[in-house]
Amino acid sequence: MSPRHPLDLSTYLVTDAALCGERGVTDVVAEAVAGGVRVVQLRDKQATTEELLDQVAELARVIGGRAALVVNDRLDVVVAARERGIRVDGVHLGQGDAAVLAARRALGPDAIVGLTANTPAHLEAVARLPRGTVDYLGVGVIRPTTTKPDHPPALGIDGFAAIAAATELPCVAIGGVGVADVTALRRAGAAGVAVVSAICAARDPRAAAAEFVARWAESAGIEPVRWEARSRGLEMRPTASGDPRPAGKGDPAARVPRVLSIAGSDPSGGAGIQADLKSIAAVGGYGMAAITALTAQNTRGVRGVHVPPATFLADQLDAIADDIEIDAVKIGMLANAEVIDTVAAWLRRIRPPVVVLDPVMVATSGDRLLDPAAERALRDLLPLADVVTPNVAELAVLADAESATTWAGVIAQAETVSAGFGVRVLAKGGHLAGATAPDALVDAATATIVEFDGDRIATTATHGTGCSLSSAVATLRASHGEWEPAIAESRRWLRESLRHGEELAVGGGHGPVHHFAGLWSRGGTTTAPTAAEVEAEWWTHIVDVRSAIDDLPFVRGLADGTLPRDVFSGYLAQDAIYLGEYARVLAEASRLASDASEQAFWARSSVGALDGELALHAEWLGGTSDPGAAPEPDATSVAYLDHLHATAARGSYAELVAAVLPCYWIYADLGDRLADGGFGAAPRDPEHPYASWLATYGDAEFAVANREAIRIVIETAAAAPPEVRERMRRAFRRSSELELAFFAAPLVADAGRADALTAGASS
Repeated sequence: MSPRHPLDLSTYLVTDAALCGERGVTDVVAEAVAGGVRVVQLRDKQATTEELLDQVAELARVIGGRAALVVNDRLDVVVAARERGIRVDGVHLGQGDAAVLAARRALGPDAIVGLTANTPAHLEAVARLPRGTVDYLGVGVIRPTTTKPDHPPALGIDGFAAIAAATELPCVAIGGVGVADVTALRRAGAAGVAVVSAICAARDPRAAAAEFVARWAESAGIEPVRWEARSRGLEMRPTASGDPRPAGKGDPAARVPRVLSIAGSDPSGGAGIQADLKSIAAVGGYGMAAITALTAQNTRGVRGVHVPPATFLADQLDAIADDIEIDAVKIGMLANAEVIDTVAAWLRRIRPPVVVLDPVMVATSGDRLLDPAAERALRDLLPLADVVTPNVAELAVLADAESATTWAGVIAQAETVSAGFGVRVLAKGGHLAGATAPDALVDAATATIVEFDGDRIATTATHGTGCSLSSAVATLRASHGEWEPAIAESRRWLRESLRHGEELAVGGGHGPVHHFAGLWSRGGTTTAPTAAEVEAEWWTHIVDVRSAIDDLPFVRGLADGTLPRDVFSGYLAQDAIYLGEYARVLAEASRLASDASEQAFWARSSVGALDGELALHAEWLGGTSDPGAAPEPDATSVAYLDHLHATAARGSYAELVAAVLPCYWIYADLGDRLADGGFGAAPRDPEHPYASWLATYGDAEFAVANREAIRIVIETAAAAPPEVRERMRRAFRRSSELELAFFAAPLVADAGRADALTAGASS
């Protein structure tokens, strides 16, 4: 089976030219693969050999490595297509077609070979084959179908289950299968469902395919089972434990790629697995490493190499694969033929979805690092990779030529290697002379060359550049699903890392690139606080303000009922002025909010400030809620409202909601403590002169609104960059100080003290 594709049989499309109609097979396949089909079988009994070869080439182009491509019956077409450099992964044979053993011999151990089986006799014949001859069985038909008029009697779900239970090979259900059958077939032991008319004849093949993919995943509550060949043939199973691995949380396509580096160790940290792991993490992956060699090296050069036994490398690789689903593999330093053969055998068994090979063959001095046997083994490894990333000297070795001195020469050698080994080549021009350092993705199978330009970066910090690029490409290919954007983004990241490498000041030779330069500059190195931590820190930050409020004569008099009525009325008049403007500020917070639920919350709060709170003020102020009938705002009210309006005018949602929060939080806290006896028993006396007003402080609806306001603001702060979070904290502090001033103002004896309160410096 091709190492480019894990044997994911979950959604398997069999083509039918008649059903595809005027759209044509190619367009239908392109749409189906976009919808998630994992295997495409080209079936066309009427086409000539040349017509089939043309179809295979066209399908290979539109599939672009996103699904496996097999040909029905025609082994000769598969062989001829491969000889022409066309990417085709294997063949599916019926019981009357070419011998399976001949197919395996002709296509080699890495091809997919499928076989139709629908009777116990067929299973007995399969069991007599050598292990590794057949990868999967096509079992059917499930229901009568017109796409194969000569089909055997329909098996039904139960008949399929009996066949699947009698073999350890993965079984794909085929024949009359519809979306409604998927769940039952998966429970019956199907490794996948093969579909013809339900996709080929569908008005929207992409949507039809996506529906099968979704139903397959939903049927077991996990992502589609990826069948992995542990030792080929009859021992193939979903995972080492026999159970499907659970899907990652959320969209599987958006989950963190799990990337394995198979490479040597660099104790100086600039190259090898150390660089690989940094690169993988820097571009968003989870890195793992299997060490092929231990080196004694620094930025000036390599002093020694120790190669552990290849059997121990195999143990490392198996330990990882037995437990962790691998999304991509990057291969670096492989010191000898035994190590290379060990890696090759593992790749053939596991078949990771993405394999990037950085062929470490030539030292900076120009010396060859591998003996002839190892070089031969490495050449045999190339077809197991998706992309190979040689530098100029390594490319020349693989092309069996002198090192190219021009970019055109590099491209020509890359085409030779791509065509000769059936692998994409990421040709790199960094070792050429000149003001530019271009790269190019060369794929002879599709006759495409995609070039990536870039000016040369003047730096001595180039240690580990090749390791870093290949690791980033593997990771981003697993994320993006396409090679071109993965390479483009890898180069942008690497070039940024090169520009900042000398800042690290590591070593006296060629220092390492700065893998995390971008992350550190954009995200910083300070750990982001949790929402709970922000809430506790902010509340503690205003403990002095809260204590001062508790000690105010106004609050004490309000609590014990001794506050003069005219003082209270003056306070209410200023509060009515404040609430009228506060409602406008809350409306602005609603306008600035990007989250719909937060928009609604601040809008409701704005209405509440006008309809509810001002109505209560009107009752106490003698029947009018018109702020225009109240006195002019005093210095404290002006200062507070100026602060809120100025914050709103800056247009920062985060700062604005932080500024409005104290009006919720401080009032709610004060109300809770008044109701709980924190200021004595008087506030709970129904005969208290301000009983109805005090009740509003501890109102249940206000408590809910306060908690929601705190949640919104604190979660916004926790998610904000540090500098935004600090501006929010200052806005919150300033509003808290102005709350203190507002409570103090009614009983401040002299204007000087009021001015000092309103002008209190934020800390």
